[in-house]
Amino acid sequence: MNSVQTAVSQTSSPKKSVLYDPKVRGIFYQVVLVAAIVFLFYVAATNAIENLQRAKIASGFGFLNNTAGFDISQTLIQFSAAGGTYGDAFVVGLLNTLIVSAIGIFFTTILGFLIGIARLSKNWMVAKVAMVYVEVLRNIPLLVQLLFWYIAVLGTLPQPRNSLEMGAGFYLNSRGLFMAKPIWGANISVIVAALVVGLVGTFLYRRWARKQQEQTGRQYPVGKVTLALILGLPLLAWIVLALAGTNPISFELPRKGTFNLTGGMQILPEFVALLLGLTTYTAAFIAEVVRAGILAVSKGQSEAAGSLGLTPGQTLRLVVIPQAMRVIVPPLTSQYLNLTKNSSLAVAIGYPDLVQVFMGTVLNQTGQAIEVVVITMGVYLTISLVTSFIMNIYNRRVAIVER
Repeated sequence: MNSVQTAVSQTSSPKKSVLYDPKVRGIFYQVVLVAAIVFLFYVAATNAIENLQRAKIASGFGFLNNTAGFDISQTLIQFSAAGGTYGDAFVVGLLNTLIVSAIGIFFTTILGFLIGIARLSKNWMVAKVAMVYVEVLRNIPLLVQLLFWYIAVLGTLPQPRNSLEMGAGFYLNSRGLFMAKPIWGANISVIVAALVVGLVGTFLYRRWARKQQEQTGRQYPVGKVTLALILGLPLLAWIVLALAGTNPISFELPRKGTFNLTGGMQILPEFVALLLGLTTYTAAFIAEVVRAGILAVSKGQSEAAGSLGLTPGQTLRLVVIPQAMRVIVPPLTSQYLNLTKNSSLAVAIGYPDLVQVFMGTVLNQTGQAIEVVVITMGVYLTISLVTSFIMNIYNRRVAIVER
């Protein structure tokens, strides 16, 4: 009887249209969306090509092999106006952007953590000074701060003939900071090999020390051993080679003449102003991120650490900060990305970063705006994605593992 009723119900139920199938409709909408995007890109590319042909502007990336014909004030690779190409100029600008971003991230992390911890200090004066720093620096536009450092601070330094002698071969004037320039010898590979051995040894020792601590609870001097391996080994190799009469590193000191300084290594005031502006500005935001992360840790953790006999410094370093990192790392990643992208404001003070060199001089000389802009956008996108990838790996390492 039941089988008869089921058969009747199956035969009597109306057949649904394919248009009302959610799966089919979802596929249809996705296909329409992809087709619309492809059509928009096709129309944009077609119009761009027609406009370029109508304006008689060359297209393609062949211009990267043409001679640049201009000099760049700061180059980390060999570059000259006569022999350098636009492709070389792109590499120079990219390296300048990377180095100011990397150094800025290093210093802004240290400064941001110090200011963030100081914001929670029980010392009234320290807490208020940190608060004033945060409120002042983060509420003034970065561009204004860059101009302040470049014009109001570094622009008032004396001329080269009246350079400030700071000792140990350091001179400071309106053209920047002059210092001893290292000259690499033939045996520099020994120093590099010692550094690599130190890094590998540090990695292995830290891994071994962490396992031992998990099994026995005993702590090992990881910081001192790391310092000894990374700095001590190359220094020891250098001393041994120097005593053997094959010094791998020598230094060229700047010489003060009647009107100018010659020799040595020069750090441009534009680089210093950009680094100071990016570091102090971003540190104000990181300080608030650190403060929020520390406040997210329960007070019971500090009380428990205190009952075990840990000092306030040990409690902060061993208990509070490690737990706060799971809250700090995601917004910290955003600040790193902001610092890298904000380095493009270097064009305002004349620092030869990627935007100033490639989107400025190269674009003006070649007129190939689409190629230059696309390459520049791709570079910043790649840098941001790589930074996010690395920070996500670190975030997974510091995240609390549920048991």
